[in-house]
Amino acid sequence: MRVKCVICDVIESIPDFSPQAKKLRNRPIHTYLCQACYNRIEQKTNNRMETGNFRLYRAKKQDDEW
Repeated sequence: MRVKCVICDVIESIPDFSPQAKKLRNRPIHTYLCQACYNRIEQKTNNRMETGNFRLYRAKKQDDEW
């Protein structure tokens, strides 16, 4: 399967029957990132987390007594 990175527009090929290819075929909202872009975003996110000004907004889990 040929895929295109949404950030740098590099076209790569991934195996047709890989879990990632299945996810991209069945759910069009999922996007593909090449490994270089993924690593760059991961590194910048980790750098921002180290500064202490980074907040990750996640839904609060409610503890159910049952």
